[in-house]
Amino acid sequence: MFTNHVAKQLGYYVYRLIDPRNGETFYVGKGKGNRVFAHVRGESSAGADELTEKLSRIRQIRVDGFEVAHVIHRHDMTEDQALEVEAALIDAFPEVTNEVGGRGSDDRGLMHAQQVIERYEAPEAMFAHRAILINVGRTATERESIYAAVRYAWTIDARKAAKADVVLAVMQGLVVGVFVAEKWLPATVENFPGTIELVDRRWGFVGREAPPELAGLYLRRRVPSDLRGARNPIRYVGPWEGRPD
Repeated sequence: MFTNHVAKQLGYYVYRLIDPRNGETFYVGKGKGNRVFAHVRGESSAGADELTEKLSRIRQIRVDGFEVAHVIHRHDMTEDQALEVEAALIDAFPEVTNEVGGRGSDDRGLMHAQQVIERYEAPEAMFAHRAILINVGRTATERESIYAAVRYAWTIDARKAAKADVVLAVMQGLVVGVFVAEKWLPATVENFPGTIELVDRRWGFVGREAPPELAGLYLRRRVPSDLRGARNPIRYVGPWEGRPD
């Protein structure tokens, strides 16, 4: 544990939790004070039904007779600086158990050079249809198809969503998938076999890839900057009547 004097010198910092059994970084976080040690304390008090992947990893490390290695990666920062460093490290260590990406990762995160060129030189999308933009994470599309990543599971008004002409999967500001939703269904295992049951009210859609003449209007097009960076992963664009969102 850090003394008050040490904590004051550290300010905001970014840390990594490392598994000493294989040297793997399994979590990246930011904080101040003794935040870096809070995860081990959380594991000690968590019941079996409260264990996340991160806490399960910590518990197994301790069961095997080891202790988690705590590394302060960068310190004496403002909170905004710490958030940027945290996001970059989450991108740099794809094996981490963080449940969400760092700030700006979907918009400004890890990209190959060709993706950067395409992101900033692609023609801007012009929305001539009632469209739903859904941001999908890079890690999600690495694990599964774009269709699987974009169709499930969202907090959305299914009645409004059913009026959309097209659903656009957006990754880091670029349209990477164009789909027609045939029906929206509650996000249950019965409706979407192979998925995880969700406790809150969410929806997914069953659909198909848009026909070429429709897909060609949007695929690999750049989303206007004023439509990027919102906390809500879903945006309604195009000629909707009234305010659909």
